[in-house]
Amino acid sequence: MVHGKFEVFTDKAGAFRFHLKAPNGLIIAQSQAYSTKAACLKGIESIKTNAPLAEVVELPAGGD
Repeated sequence: MVHGKFEVFTDKAGAFRFHLKAPNGLIIAQSQAYSTKAACLKGIESIKTNAPLAEVVELPAGGD
């Protein structure tokens, strides 16, 4: 079975970020900027832990 992956990288400003890539290689999520790699990795672990519990909410037109 093919899985998605998290890619950790440093942006132009020197902050740590991650992408979540789908099995087909497309980026499906991008993180905020983190000041340390450890904080970035903690963000990934948070998503892994909390995403299965996330509610799906449909917003009205315009996204408000």
